[in-house]
Amino acid sequence: MSSSADKTIPSSGGPMDQLAVRRANLALVLREVWSSDASSRAAVARRTGLTRPTVSSLVNELFERGLVRETDLQQDGSVGRPGRKLELDGSTVAALGLEINSRYLAACTVDLAGRTIQERRIVHDGTRESAADTIRAVAWLTARLIERAGRSGIRVVGVGVAVPGPVEVTTGRVRAAPNLRWNDVPVGDLLRTEAGLADGMSVVVDNEANLAALAEWERAHPGVSDLMYVTGEAGMGAGIVAGGQLLRGASGFSGELGHVQIDPAGARCACGRAGCVETKVALPAALDLAAPDLVRPAAGTPDAAWGPQEQTVELARRAAAGDPKALAGLDEIGRWLGKGLSIPVNLLNPEVVVLGGYFAAVAPYLLPAAMREMRSRVVAGDAALCRVTGSTLGFTAAVRGAAGVIVKEVFADPTRVSR
Repeated sequence: MSSSADKTIPSSGGPMDQLAVRRANLALVLREVWSSDASSRAAVARRTGLTRPTVSSLVNELFERGLVRETDLQQDGSVGRPGRKLELDGSTVAALGLEINSRYLAACTVDLAGRTIQERRIVHDGTRESAADTIRAVAWLTARLIERAGRSGIRVVGVGVAVPGPVEVTTGRVRAAPNLRWNDVPVGDLLRTEAGLADGMSVVVDNEANLAALAEWERAHPGVSDLMYVTGEAGMGAGIVAGGQLLRGASGFSGELGHVQIDPAGARCACGRAGCVETKVALPAALDLAAPDLVRPAAGTPDAAWGPQEQTVELARRAAAGDPKALAGLDEIGRWLGKGLSIPVNLLNPEVVVLGGYFAAVAPYLLPAAMREMRSRVVAGDAALCRVTGSTLGFTAAVRGAAGVIVKEVFADPTRVSR
Protein backbone atom coordinates (compact mmCIF):
# COMPACT_ATOMS: atom_id res chain seq x y z
CA MET A 1 0.00 0.00 0.00
CA SER A 2 1.47 3.25 -1.08
CA SER A 3 0.00 5.89 1.20
CA SER A 4 -0.76 6.23 4.85
CA ALA A 5 -4.15 6.61 6.45
CA ASP A 6 -2.64 9.68 8.23
CA LYS A 7 -2.54 11.33 4.82
CA THR A 8 -5.76 10.00 3.35
CA ILE A 9 -8.11 10.75 6.24
CA PRO A 10 -8.52 14.47 6.87
CA SER A 11 -8.33 15.52 10.49
CA SER A 12 -9.18 18.76 12.18
CA GLY A 13 -7.18 17.70 15.18
CA GLY A 14 -10.19 16.93 17.39
CA PRO A 15 -10.23 13.82 19.60
CA MET A 16 -12.77 11.99 17.42
CA ASP A 17 -10.77 12.69 14.25
CA GLN A 18 -7.60 11.44 15.90
CA LEU A 19 -9.35 8.24 17.06
CA ALA A 20 -10.71 7.65 13.56
CA VAL A 21 -7.25 8.08 12.05
CA ARG A 22 -5.71 5.71 14.59
CA ARG A 23 -8.40 3.07 13.96
CA ALA A 24 -7.79 3.33 10.22
CA ASN A 25 -4.03 3.03 10.72
CA LEU A 26 -4.40 0.03 13.03
CA ALA A 27 -6.48 -1.68 10.34
CA LEU A 28 -3.92 -0.72 7.70
CA VAL A 29 -1.04 -2.24 9.66
CA LEU A 30 -3.01 -5.36 10.61
CA ARG A 31 -3.93 -6.02 6.97
CA GLU A 32 -0.35 -5.45 5.90
CA VAL A 33 0.97 -7.97 8.43
CA TRP A 34 -1.70 -10.49 7.41
CA SER A 35 -1.06 -10.14 3.67
CA SER A 36 2.74 -10.35 3.86
CA ASP A 37 4.74 -13.53 4.43
CA ALA A 38 7.57 -11.72 6.15
CA SER A 39 7.03 -8.26 7.64
CA SER A 40 9.16 -6.29 10.04
CA ARG A 41 8.21 -2.93 11.50
CA ALA A 42 10.53 -1.25 9.00
CA ALA A 43 8.99 -3.15 6.08
CA VAL A 44 5.48 -2.22 7.18
CA ALA A 45 6.52 1.44 7.41
CA ARG A 46 7.98 1.34 3.89
CA ARG A 47 4.92 -0.32 2.34
CA THR A 48 2.30 1.80 4.09
CA GLY A 49 4.07 5.15 4.02
CA LEU A 50 3.62 5.54 7.77
CA THR A 51 6.57 6.70 9.86
CA ARG A 52 8.54 4.13 11.84
CA PRO A 53 7.56 5.62 15.23
CA THR A 54 3.88 5.51 14.17
CA VAL A 55 4.18 1.88 13.03
CA SER A 56 5.96 0.94 16.25
CA SER A 57 3.18 2.49 18.33
CA LEU A 58 0.48 0.78 16.26
CA VAL A 59 2.21 -2.60 16.42
CA ASN A 60 2.51 -2.32 20.19
CA GLU A 61 -1.22 -1.68 20.43
CA LEU A 62 -1.97 -4.66 18.18
CA PHE A 63 0.21 -6.75 20.54
CA GLU A 64 -1.89 -5.60 23.48
CA ARG A 65 -5.07 -6.57 21.65
CA GLY A 66 -3.69 -10.04 20.89
CA LEU A 67 -3.85 -9.55 17.13
CA VAL A 68 -0.17 -9.56 16.15
CA ARG A 69 2.95 -11.25 17.50
CA GLU A 70 6.68 -10.83 16.91
CA THR A 71 8.87 -13.83 16.18
CA ASP A 72 12.50 -14.61 15.36
CA LEU A 73 14.95 -12.08 13.99
CA GLN A 74 15.00 -11.71 10.21
CA GLN A 75 16.82 -9.69 7.57
CA ASP A 76 14.22 -8.07 5.35
CA GLY A 77 16.59 -7.10 2.52
CA SER A 78 17.38 -3.58 3.67
CA VAL A 79 20.67 -2.35 5.06
CA GLY A 80 20.97 -2.41 8.84
CA ARG A 81 20.20 -4.67 11.72
CA PRO A 82 17.73 -7.48 11.09
CA GLY A 83 14.23 -6.84 12.46
CA ARG A 84 11.84 -9.13 14.21
CA LYS A 85 9.22 -10.75 12.03
CA LEU A 86 5.62 -9.66 12.54
CA GLU A 87 2.90 -12.29 12.17
CA LEU A 88 -0.84 -12.37 12.48
CA ASP A 89 -1.74 -13.88 15.84
CA GLY A 90 -5.38 -13.74 16.84
CA SER A 91 -5.18 -17.14 18.55
CA THR A 92 -6.91 -15.68 21.60
CA VAL A 93 -9.50 -13.79 19.53
CA ALA A 94 -12.44 -15.70 18.08
CA ALA A 95 -15.57 -15.26 15.99
CA LEU A 96 -18.63 -17.44 16.48
CA GLY A 97 -20.66 -18.48 13.45
CA LEU A 98 -24.16 -19.95 13.85
CA GLU A 99 -26.58 -21.50 11.39
CA ILE A 100 -30.31 -21.93 11.97
CA ASN A 101 -31.55 -24.70 9.71
CA SER A 102 -34.99 -26.27 9.55
CA ARG A 103 -33.52 -29.58 10.76
CA TYR A 104 -30.50 -28.62 12.86
CA LEU A 105 -28.49 -25.87 14.54
CA ALA A 106 -24.79 -25.56 13.78
CA ALA A 107 -21.97 -23.53 15.31
CA CYS A 108 -18.34 -22.93 14.50
CA THR A 109 -15.80 -20.88 16.44
CA VAL A 110 -12.74 -19.71 14.49
CA ASP A 111 -9.78 -17.58 15.45
CA LEU A 112 -8.59 -14.55 13.52
CA ALA A 113 -6.49 -16.69 11.15
CA GLY A 114 -9.50 -18.86 10.32
CA ARG A 115 -8.41 -21.85 12.40
CA THR A 116 -11.32 -23.87 13.77
CA ILE A 117 -11.52 -23.92 17.56
CA GLN A 118 -14.91 -25.52 18.18
CA GLU A 119 -17.63 -27.08 16.02
CA ARG A 120 -21.07 -28.24 17.09
CA ARG A 121 -24.20 -29.48 15.34
CA ILE A 122 -27.35 -30.41 17.20
CA VAL A 123 -30.62 -31.80 15.88
CA HIS A 124 -33.41 -29.24 16.14
CA ASP A 125 -36.66 -29.39 14.18
CA GLY A 126 -37.31 -25.74 13.48
CA THR A 127 -40.48 -26.59 11.58
CA ARG A 128 -42.14 -27.81 14.79
CA GLU A 129 -40.66 -25.34 17.27
CA SER A 130 -41.70 -21.71 17.55
CA ALA A 131 -39.30 -18.96 16.59
CA ALA A 132 -38.90 -18.07 20.28
CA ASP A 133 -38.03 -21.66 21.23
CA THR A 134 -35.55 -21.94 18.37
CA ILE A 135 -33.84 -18.69 19.36
CA ARG A 136 -33.63 -19.94 22.95
CA ALA A 137 -31.91 -23.11 21.72
CA VAL A 138 -29.49 -21.01 19.64
CA ALA A 139 -28.84 -18.77 22.65
CA TRP A 140 -28.06 -21.79 24.83
CA LEU A 141 -25.56 -23.02 22.23
CA THR A 142 -24.07 -19.53 21.89
CA ALA A 143 -23.56 -19.03 25.63
CA ARG A 144 -22.10 -22.51 26.01
CA LEU A 145 -19.49 -22.04 23.27
CA ILE A 146 -18.54 -18.55 24.45
CA GLU A 147 -18.07 -19.90 27.97
CA ARG A 148 -15.94 -22.81 26.76
CA ALA A 149 -13.79 -20.48 24.68
CA GLY A 150 -13.35 -18.21 27.68
CA ARG A 151 -12.13 -21.08 29.84
CA SER A 152 -9.37 -21.58 27.25
CA GLY A 153 -8.38 -17.92 27.36
CA ILE A 154 -10.12 -17.10 24.06
CA ARG A 155 -12.31 -14.02 23.67
CA VAL A 156 -15.31 -14.26 21.34
CA VAL A 157 -15.68 -10.77 19.87
CA GLY A 158 -18.80 -11.26 17.78
CA VAL A 159 -21.52 -13.61 16.59
CA GLY A 160 -22.66 -14.14 13.00
CA VAL A 161 -25.97 -15.92 12.33
CA ALA A 162 -27.03 -17.57 9.06
CA VAL A 163 -30.79 -17.93 8.52
CA PRO A 164 -32.68 -19.49 5.56
CA GLY A 165 -34.73 -16.52 4.41
CA PRO A 166 -34.67 -12.80 3.53
CA VAL A 167 -32.93 -10.79 6.26
CA GLU A 168 -32.86 -7.07 6.99
CA VAL A 169 -29.15 -7.05 7.79
CA THR A 170 -29.04 -3.58 9.33
CA THR A 171 -31.50 -4.61 12.08
CA GLY A 172 -30.91 -8.37 12.26
CA ARG A 173 -34.59 -8.98 11.51
CA VAL A 174 -35.69 -12.00 9.46
CA ARG A 175 -38.54 -10.84 7.26
CA ALA A 176 -39.61 -14.32 6.16
CA ALA A 177 -38.29 -17.86 6.44
CA PRO A 178 -40.90 -20.10 4.80
CA ASN A 179 -39.29 -23.41 5.75
CA LEU A 180 -39.23 -22.31 9.40
CA ARG A 181 -42.65 -20.64 9.18
CA TRP A 182 -41.14 -17.40 10.45
CA ASN A 183 -42.37 -13.91 9.67
CA ASP A 184 -40.76 -10.70 10.91
CA VAL A 185 -38.57 -12.20 13.67
CA PRO A 186 -35.96 -9.88 15.32
CA VAL A 187 -33.30 -12.58 15.55
CA GLY A 188 -30.43 -10.27 16.46
CA ASP A 189 -32.22 -8.61 19.39
CA LEU A 190 -33.70 -11.86 20.68
CA LEU A 191 -30.37 -13.67 20.57
CA ARG A 192 -28.55 -10.84 22.35
CA THR A 193 -31.13 -10.88 25.14
CA GLU A 194 -31.49 -14.65 25.52
CA ALA A 195 -27.74 -15.32 25.42
CA GLY A 196 -26.90 -12.36 27.65
CA LEU A 197 -24.45 -10.90 25.14
CA ALA A 198 -22.66 -7.71 26.07
CA ASP A 199 -23.76 -4.51 24.35
CA GLY A 200 -20.35 -4.15 22.73
CA MET A 201 -20.41 -7.61 21.15
CA SER A 202 -21.29 -7.54 17.47
CA VAL A 203 -24.27 -9.64 16.33
CA VAL A 204 -24.71 -9.94 12.54
CA VAL A 205 -27.66 -11.79 10.99
CA ASP A 206 -27.72 -12.58 7.26
CA ASN A 207 -29.17 -14.97 4.74
CA GLU A 208 -27.49 -18.39 4.76
CA ALA A 209 -26.85 -18.42 1.00
CA ASN A 210 -25.22 -14.97 1.12
CA LEU A 211 -22.86 -16.05 3.88
CA ALA A 212 -22.09 -19.37 2.19
CA ALA A 213 -21.37 -17.55 -1.07
CA LEU A 214 -18.86 -15.28 0.68
CA ALA A 215 -17.13 -18.22 2.37
CA GLU A 216 -16.90 -20.24 -0.83
CA TRP A 217 -15.78 -17.27 -2.91
CA GLU A 218 -13.04 -16.22 -0.51
CA ARG A 219 -11.71 -19.73 0.18
CA ALA A 220 -12.03 -21.50 -3.17
CA HIS A 221 -12.64 -18.87 -5.87
CA PRO A 222 -10.84 -15.66 -4.77
CA GLY A 223 -9.97 -14.61 -8.34
CA VAL A 224 -13.53 -14.89 -9.64
CA SER A 225 -15.52 -11.64 -9.91
CA ASP A 226 -18.93 -13.10 -10.71
CA LEU A 227 -20.10 -16.17 -8.80
CA MET A 228 -23.40 -17.65 -7.73
CA TYR A 229 -23.66 -20.06 -4.81
CA VAL A 230 -26.75 -22.29 -4.71
CA THR A 231 -27.63 -24.02 -1.47
CA GLY A 232 -29.71 -27.18 -1.42
CA GLU A 233 -31.17 -28.52 1.82
CA ALA A 234 -34.79 -28.37 3.04
CA GLY A 235 -35.10 -25.34 0.76
CA MET A 236 -33.03 -23.66 -1.90
CA GLY A 237 -31.47 -20.22 -2.09
CA ALA A 238 -28.74 -18.36 -3.93
CA GLY A 239 -25.97 -16.01 -2.88
CA ILE A 240 -24.63 -13.83 -5.68
CA VAL A 241 -21.22 -12.18 -5.97
CA ALA A 242 -21.23 -9.64 -8.82
CA GLY A 243 -18.17 -7.61 -9.72
CA GLY A 244 -16.43 -8.84 -6.58
CA GLN A 245 -19.23 -7.64 -4.28
CA LEU A 246 -22.12 -9.44 -2.62
CA LEU A 247 -25.28 -8.52 -4.52
CA ARG A 248 -28.01 -7.79 -1.98
CA GLY A 249 -30.54 -5.78 -3.96
CA ALA A 250 -32.31 -2.58 -2.98
CA SER A 251 -33.73 -3.95 0.28
CA GLY A 252 -31.23 -6.76 0.86
CA PHE A 253 -33.58 -9.56 -0.18
CA SER A 254 -31.97 -10.84 -3.38
CA GLY A 255 -31.17 -14.48 -4.14
CA GLU A 256 -34.54 -16.18 -3.55
CA LEU A 257 -34.04 -18.52 -6.50
CA GLY A 258 -35.84 -21.34 -4.71
CA HIS A 259 -39.13 -19.44 -4.93
CA VAL A 260 -39.10 -18.83 -8.67
CA GLN A 261 -41.98 -20.74 -10.24
CA ILE A 262 -40.97 -23.24 -12.94
CA ASP A 263 -43.94 -25.63 -12.85
CA PRO A 264 -47.34 -23.95 -12.32
CA ALA A 265 -48.98 -27.37 -11.96
CA GLY A 266 -46.38 -28.53 -9.44
CA ALA A 267 -46.52 -29.22 -5.73
CA ARG A 268 -47.34 -26.55 -3.14
CA CYS A 269 -44.26 -24.78 -1.78
CA ALA A 270 -43.69 -23.69 1.82
CA CYS A 271 -44.02 -20.09 0.60
CA GLY A 272 -47.64 -20.81 -0.42
CA ARG A 273 -47.11 -20.83 -4.19
CA ALA A 274 -47.04 -23.87 -6.48
CA GLY A 275 -44.18 -25.33 -8.49
CA CYS A 276 -41.28 -23.28 -7.09
CA VAL A 277 -37.76 -24.44 -7.98
CA GLU A 278 -37.15 -25.80 -4.47
CA THR A 279 -40.18 -28.09 -4.69
CA LYS A 280 -38.39 -29.79 -7.58
CA VAL A 281 -34.77 -29.90 -6.43
CA ALA A 282 -34.41 -29.44 -2.64
CA LEU A 283 -33.39 -32.42 -0.52
CA PRO A 284 -36.97 -33.56 0.29
CA ALA A 285 -37.74 -33.73 -3.44
CA ALA A 286 -34.53 -35.67 -4.08
CA LEU A 287 -35.34 -38.20 -1.38
CA ASP A 288 -38.90 -38.64 -2.66
CA LEU A 289 -37.58 -39.47 -6.12
CA ALA A 290 -34.28 -41.22 -5.45
CA ALA A 291 -34.55 -42.82 -2.00
CA PRO A 292 -37.94 -42.45 -0.26
CA ASP A 293 -36.96 -44.87 2.49
CA LEU A 294 -34.32 -42.40 3.68
CA VAL A 295 -36.91 -39.83 4.77
CA ARG A 296 -37.14 -41.59 8.14
CA PRO A 297 -34.19 -43.20 9.97
CA ALA A 298 -33.74 -46.96 9.77
CA ALA A 299 -35.04 -49.04 12.66
CA GLY A 300 -32.78 -48.66 15.66
CA THR A 301 -31.30 -45.35 14.46
CA PRO A 302 -32.14 -42.48 16.83
CA ASP A 303 -33.68 -39.37 15.30
CA ALA A 304 -30.81 -37.32 16.75
CA ALA A 305 -28.37 -39.19 14.48
CA TRP A 306 -30.42 -38.77 11.31
CA GLY A 307 -30.40 -35.43 9.57
CA PRO A 308 -29.69 -33.90 6.14
CA GLN A 309 -25.99 -34.80 6.23
CA GLU A 310 -26.65 -38.44 7.07
CA GLN A 311 -29.37 -38.66 4.41
CA THR A 312 -27.03 -37.11 1.86
CA VAL A 313 -24.16 -39.46 2.66
CA GLU A 314 -26.40 -42.49 2.16
CA LEU A 315 -27.92 -41.09 -1.03
CA ALA A 316 -24.44 -40.45 -2.48
CA ARG A 317 -23.35 -43.96 -1.45
CA ARG A 318 -26.26 -45.52 -3.30
CA ALA A 319 -25.59 -43.47 -6.41
CA ALA A 320 -21.90 -44.44 -6.35
CA ALA A 321 -22.92 -48.11 -6.03
CA GLY A 322 -25.06 -47.80 -9.16
CA ASP A 323 -28.47 -48.03 -7.51
CA PRO A 324 -30.93 -47.57 -10.42
CA LYS A 325 -33.57 -45.69 -8.42
CA ALA A 326 -31.01 -43.30 -6.93
CA LEU A 327 -29.43 -42.61 -10.33
CA ALA A 328 -32.77 -42.10 -12.09
CA GLY A 329 -34.02 -39.81 -9.33
CA LEU A 330 -30.88 -37.68 -9.31
CA ASP A 331 -30.96 -37.42 -13.10
CA GLU A 332 -34.51 -36.04 -12.85
CA ILE A 333 -33.43 -33.61 -10.11
CA GLY A 334 -30.55 -32.52 -12.34
CA ARG A 335 -32.97 -31.76 -15.18
CA TRP A 336 -35.07 -29.46 -12.99
CA LEU A 337 -31.94 -27.91 -11.47
CA GLY A 338 -30.62 -27.04 -14.92
CA LYS A 339 -33.95 -25.44 -15.78
CA GLY A 340 -33.87 -23.39 -12.58
CA LEU A 341 -30.23 -22.36 -12.98
CA SER A 342 -30.73 -21.21 -16.57
CA ILE A 343 -32.79 -18.26 -15.28
CA PRO A 344 -30.03 -16.51 -13.26
CA VAL A 345 -27.39 -17.63 -15.78
CA ASN A 346 -29.28 -15.77 -18.53
CA LEU A 347 -29.92 -12.83 -16.23
CA LEU A 348 -26.54 -12.44 -14.49
CA ASN A 349 -23.99 -14.32 -16.64
CA PRO A 350 -21.88 -15.63 -13.71
CA GLU A 351 -18.45 -17.14 -14.32
CA VAL A 352 -18.98 -19.94 -11.80
CA VAL A 353 -22.00 -21.55 -10.18
CA VAL A 354 -21.15 -23.38 -6.93
CA LEU A 355 -23.52 -26.09 -5.73
CA GLY A 356 -23.70 -26.32 -1.95
CA GLY A 357 -25.58 -28.36 0.64
CA TYR A 358 -26.57 -31.83 -0.55
CA PHE A 359 -25.98 -30.77 -4.18
CA ALA A 360 -22.22 -30.82 -3.56
CA ALA A 361 -22.18 -34.47 -2.46
CA VAL A 362 -24.19 -35.75 -5.42
CA ALA A 363 -22.96 -33.27 -8.04
CA PRO A 364 -21.47 -35.98 -10.34
CA TYR A 365 -24.94 -37.51 -10.72
CA LEU A 366 -26.79 -34.20 -11.15
CA LEU A 367 -24.50 -32.28 -13.45
CA PRO A 368 -24.84 -34.20 -16.74
CA ALA A 369 -28.61 -33.61 -16.87
CA ALA A 370 -28.30 -30.10 -15.41
CA MET A 371 -25.74 -29.04 -18.01
CA ARG A 372 -27.79 -30.48 -20.88
CA GLU A 373 -30.84 -28.54 -19.70
CA MET A 374 -28.87 -25.34 -19.20
CA ARG A 375 -27.24 -25.62 -22.61
CA SER A 376 -30.65 -25.85 -24.26
CA ARG A 377 -31.93 -22.77 -22.41
CA VAL A 378 -29.00 -20.31 -22.26
CA VAL A 379 -29.81 -17.71 -24.91
CA ALA A 380 -26.23 -16.73 -25.75
CA GLY A 381 -25.22 -20.35 -26.27
CA ASP A 382 -22.00 -21.96 -25.12
CA ALA A 383 -20.27 -18.58 -24.80
CA ALA A 384 -22.49 -17.81 -21.79
CA LEU A 385 -22.51 -21.33 -20.35
CA CYS A 386 -20.69 -21.03 -17.02
CA ARG A 387 -18.68 -23.54 -15.04
CA VAL A 388 -20.73 -25.45 -12.46
CA THR A 389 -18.92 -27.11 -9.56
CA GLY A 390 -19.57 -28.60 -6.15
CA SER A 391 -18.82 -26.64 -2.98
CA THR A 392 -15.56 -27.33 -1.15
CA LEU A 393 -17.24 -26.55 2.20
CA GLY A 394 -20.43 -28.58 1.82
CA PHE A 395 -22.85 -28.24 4.72
CA THR A 396 -20.40 -26.01 6.67
CA ALA A 397 -20.33 -23.12 4.19
CA ALA A 398 -23.01 -20.96 5.83
CA VAL A 399 -21.71 -21.27 9.38
CA ARG A 400 -18.14 -20.54 8.26
CA GLY A 401 -19.36 -17.55 6.30
CA ALA A 402 -21.16 -16.31 9.41
CA ALA A 403 -17.94 -16.49 11.44
CA GLY A 404 -16.03 -14.88 8.57
CA VAL A 405 -18.21 -11.76 8.70
CA ILE A 406 -17.08 -11.15 12.28
CA VAL A 407 -13.43 -11.73 11.37
CA LYS A 408 -13.79 -9.08 8.66
CA GLU A 409 -15.14 -6.63 11.22
CA VAL A 410 -11.99 -7.06 13.30
CA PHE A 411 -9.76 -6.43 10.27
CA ALA A 412 -11.79 -3.31 9.47
CA ASP A 413 -11.62 -2.03 13.06
CA PRO A 414 -9.10 -3.74 15.39
CA THR A 415 -10.35 -1.67 18.34
CA ARG A 416 -13.34 -4.05 18.49
CA VAL A 417 -10.92 -6.33 20.37
CA SER A 418 -10.22 -5.00 23.86
CA ARG A 419 -6.67 -4.55 25.03
